[in-house]
Amino acid sequence: MSSSSRLHKDEFYAKITPLDTDHLKKLLWEIYWRGGKDLRGRIEALLDPEKSKKRAEELPDGDETLQDVLAFVALARSGAYMGGTRAVSRSERSKWRVTFRKLFKEAALLLTHTDMEYGAPAMEELIDLASETKDFTYFHSEDPVAAMRIVISDQAQLLWRTYLAHEGFPSFAKRAAYQFIRWEKPYGWTVYGEGWVKEHETTLTSVLAQMLKGYDAWVEFTDSYLAALDHVAPVTAPTKGKKKPSQWDNRKKELAREKRAENLAEWNGLILERLQGTDAEDRLHRLVHHPAFKGVQGTFLQAKLAHLQGNQQHAQQLLKTCLQHWPGYRPFLALADEIGLLTRGVDRPK
Repeated sequence: MSSSSRLHKDEFYAKITPLDTDHLKKLLWEIYWRGGKDLRGRIEALLDPEKSKKRAEELPDGDETLQDVLAFVALARSGAYMGGTRAVSRSERSKWRVTFRKLFKEAALLLTHTDMEYGAPAMEELIDLASETKDFTYFHSEDPVAAMRIVISDQAQLLWRTYLAHEGFPSFAKRAAYQFIRWEKPYGWTVYGEGWVKEHETTLTSVLAQMLKGYDAWVEFTDSYLAALDHVAPVTAPTKGKKKPSQWDNRKKELAREKRAENLAEWNGLILERLQGTDAEDRLHRLVHHPAFKGVQGTFLQAKLAHLQGNQQHAQQLLKTCLQHWPGYRPFLALADEIGLLTRGVDRPK
């Protein structure tokens, strides 16, 4: 019998029948101790079926959780928790943080038990809503994320690691790139940026940087990131006969591009450092001139690339423009010091 073939049931019973209780205990212990996590879990379930049954009962129903999440998010965005409609009772409006935390916990449990069908969309909806609370008033709270004591970066990390483990890198990269652009906030998700939540959260840039192992992973994720930026801010030529957008519409788009450039500045800088001088260097020109970015941070990104490529004169010109807008901004000053740009009236970084 080859080592790869398995014993039939009768053959297995025939081999263990002569063994006494002590030998059987040792055999089972060896299998349990040396087996993988799934095998140990199955043995523990057989040894303690009541405990296993209790664990199964504690796992939320995926479809029910997702429906609850979708309903909660829709009500919050409609203003119901602010009393804008009668869809939410007064007592429930005061318990919004309890409901929010409960839904986060259920979504996390589903992901932990690899229920991607319901856990992933539920978690994405909840993070979207939590991210929006910094800019929109959905609840009677000055700082909803701090009030919930939910660390958004931990929730995003759980979601992305589950994608990576169960769907592979290409699927993870495509999904995470879009979500990252929406969710990244360099100063955190709390309104005031202080307290327990602030102490425990980190940027999503840090989360992603730890997950990308090696050059190929950085290139593949950068391609997904650029594709997501193309979707967010596509390059479109003016269409004849189409009504021109109003001045206010144009300004709103500019403000969104400026904010995006600020939120993603750290990540964009990491891409420049990782891919400059490699076979994937062609992505960098496309990145720094992408229409998804505008404003001072967009100009600074171009200055950093010019510096990395050895075009110091162009880098200095671009950096002067940046310093005119934000003369005391330390990243600008640090690069100015590095490339030998002397600016009057501005102290060098200490």
